[in-house]
Amino acid sequence: MKTRAAPACRIREGRGPALLFLPGYASDMAGTKACALDQWAAREGRAMIRFDYGGCGESKGAFEEQTLDSWLGDALRMIDAAEGPLILVGSSMGGWLMLLAAIVRPDRISALVGIAAAPDFTDWGYSKAEKTIIRTQGRLEQPSPYGDAPTLTTRAFWESGESAKLLGDEIAIDCPVRLLHGLADAEVPWRNALELVEQLRSDDVQLTLVKDGDHRLSRDGDIALLIAVIESLAA
Repeated sequence: MKTRAAPACRIREGRGPALLFLPGYASDMAGTKACALDQWAAREGRAMIRFDYGGCGESKGAFEEQTLDSWLGDALRMIDAAEGPLILVGSSMGGWLMLLAAIVRPDRISALVGIAAAPDFTDWGYSKAEKTIIRTQGRLEQPSPYGDAPTLTTRAFWESGESAKLLGDEIAIDCPVRLLHGLADAEVPWRNALELVEQLRSDDVQLTLVKDGDHRLSRDGDIALLIAVIESLAA
């Protein structure tokens, strides 16, 4: 079996708990929120880890060959290589992966911060017609709101997501969880966040809704809110 290459990463030394940023679907460690958090960590002397999933950014591999499970493996690889407790910060799909990682490595995670977290998006994020295309043709290309290149979903990725769904049952996570979600999010319905709050086993769960916030939550005020949430957890 071919060995999977280690994810490309940037590790900033500092005091813990270290932040580990999990990007969204087809995103990378050079995104606005990841870089803003890294700059904050540098100013505050905090440890932080950024990385790219296989097939994304600077990491090796073909994007079309990736699955949710393989990207979870990348995240777990970064967790296992780090020292001490971690705060996972997951954006969109990264919010799904942070939940899955916390279930698998509960002893390593001190807190979770989800930004427009999107667990189970392979279920609710596609129409019946789109799912049929994925199943029968093996791939679906959709216009991207973030660039000229279309957003690709493969059957392998979709099936991997369908086998890792979390909503609808208790989510066995007991650490503090903080969720940020924009009411103007056109990609992940904010009511999904309410369902996630209900399903998490932890009693220490807080949801902050930003009335004019979009999916990215990457404006200066959104970043300031994110940093304030992390500071309260890392104190």
